[in-house]
Amino acid sequence: MAYEHKIEIDRCKGCGLCVEVCPKNVLAISDKVNTKGYFPAYQAKQEDCIFCSTCCIMCPDVAIIIIET
Repeated sequence: MAYEHKIEIDRCKGCGLCVEVCPKNVLAISDKVNTKGYFPAYQAKQEDCIFCSTCCIMCPDVAIIIIET
């Protein structure tokens, strides 16, 4: 079963907390800048997500949700 991270790119400030806490290294920091000048997180390895939702809990900007695909 695969899960998709919906990250509100313009809400994310690229702090990297979600990347650090992910036990499966699903998320990474983008090399593209959002409209606020930050490098947001993105889902690098969708197939590895185990839906632990730690990234959603850790996000100080409440910019991440996970949906089942």
